[in-house]
Amino acid sequence: MTDEPEEDGEGGEGSHAGAAPRSLIVTTYGLYARRSGGWMSVAGLIRLMAFLEVDAPAVRSSILRLKRRGVLEAEKRDGVAGYTLSEAGLSMLAEGDQRIFEHPRAGLADGWLLAVFSIPESERNKRHLLRSRLVWLGFGTVSSGVWIAPGHREADTRAVLARDGLDGFVTLFRSDYLGFGQVEKEAAGWWDLAGLAAQYEEFIAVWKPRLRIAHDDPAAFRDYLTALTVWRRLPFLDPGLPVEVVGEDWAGERAGRLFSELQQEWAGPAERHARATLATS
Repeated sequence: MTDEPEEDGEGGEGSHAGAAPRSLIVTTYGLYARRSGGWMSVAGLIRLMAFLEVDAPAVRSSILRLKRRGVLEAEKRDGVAGYTLSEAGLSMLAEGDQRIFEHPRAGLADGWLLAVFSIPESERNKRHLLRSRLVWLGFGTVSSGVWIAPGHREADTRAVLARDGLDGFVTLFRSDYLGFGQVEKEAAGWWDLAGLAAQYEEFIAVWKPRLRIAHDDPAAFRDYLTALTVWRRLPFLDPGLPVEVVGEDWAGERAGRLFSELQQEWAGPAERHARATLATS
């Protein structure tokens, strides 16, 4: 479940705990619309977003953005205005589920995946798209045209590059690290691991204390939707490096365990609240 890692500048006013309204809406559709045909009424979505301190104008504006991006499609059901997930929206959410909810990590035995590319100036629009897709897939930068990811990202890389028509610009290699230098030190230059660790630590600092507070169903909905919206970007910044590279006390592992606890504690009551609110006429 993701709407891709880069944000579009939306946020601030009308958002809860720093989460952009558009991102909160994507999270809501991912959790509660897919099981019921992918559709949600505008009125029901507005009622849900009110619990997240997002007002009706911000909801409508965010829906239109998602429609322009091809994630949602307008559809009336029994005369009720609403939006349904497009095929592209459903595919986008499905692609994110494993990384967000399972956060898989590579082993050293998986080796490394190298992406080597050179895009002519006449296709420079593809250059930005390719780089953003490689970041989304967990690649780090060795040099301007050589990017690296753990070997377990191969299948997803092939699928995404082919889907977006970028496979003709990229050559993929499987490799082993032979030196020189320690791979964990090299990896700190290929990815911004210090910055990523800081984001994980911030997630822990914000959400671990919330876990100790008693929640009724509306409070569970509010905190679970917000925590999941914040969390779901992080696995797409994290390449899933082996523990031998990031260390036993990697902040991502601790944050992942905390998210699993939040999910176990809040997902059930949050869904009860969402279903009850959406059923209100």
